[in-house]
Amino acid sequence: MAADSPQYFPVCLKIAGRQCLVIGGGRVGERKVQGLLAHGALVKVISPGLSETLSALLRAGTIDWLDRLYQEGDLAGAFLVIAATDDPAVQERVHAEAEERNILLNVADVPKWCNFILPATARRGDLAISVSTAGKSPALASTLRQALEVQFGPEYGVLVDILGALRDTVLAGGRPHAENKLIFARLADPGMAVWIRDGLWQKLAAHIQEVLGPDVPLACLEAARQAYQQSSGATR
Repeated sequence: MAADSPQYFPVCLKIAGRQCLVIGGGRVGERKVQGLLAHGALVKVISPGLSETLSALLRAGTIDWLDRLYQEGDLAGAFLVIAATDDPAVQERVHAEAEERNILLNVADVPKWCNFILPATARRGDLAISVSTAGKSPALASTLRQALEVQFGPEYGVLVDILGALRDTVLAGGRPHAENKLIFARLADPGMAVWIRDGLWQKLAAHIQEVLGPDVPLACLEAARQAYQQSSGATR
């Protein structure tokens, strides 16, 4: 990697309750707004017009709207900004203000103005598997995301919930960090997702009890079984 083109640093951001700004109210802006709202952001749109979907969100009180073109100073107070406009002059001005204010900025389809990019992400509940090409080939990233969605079914989201519940149980035991780390490694058996998919809940319970002891609470398994049936249409 050349010194003048460093790689992006992978990171997951918690944007719930934070002010995020989308410049542009068309189809691209609409997708960006929906993604931000899905993660709990407070969203404001700046645009002289809104798509039908964004208009509905405005009427519902879900987003705020400035009915005009972007003006310098609009980024004040924003945690994150997405410029969804195809006007190069506006893109450059937004980039300049974001740099001055040290604000996270993504300019849709223009990597040179971005200080962060949005990866293609396969989601299974709280499990997120993201693919990035540093903006060089969004089409390839999308293709890989689709392959990941086939490879990692809804059983993986359920598995994350189970391991999360068990993690709380383990941490409540007050063991040293090094000991907990070994326990977590033993718990995360690669076969667990297959057992969930195939309805082998007794095998899953036996594995957990082998690692954590016969008295470990297993209420999380029943909740997980019901969640899996709902998410996958399974009948087991």
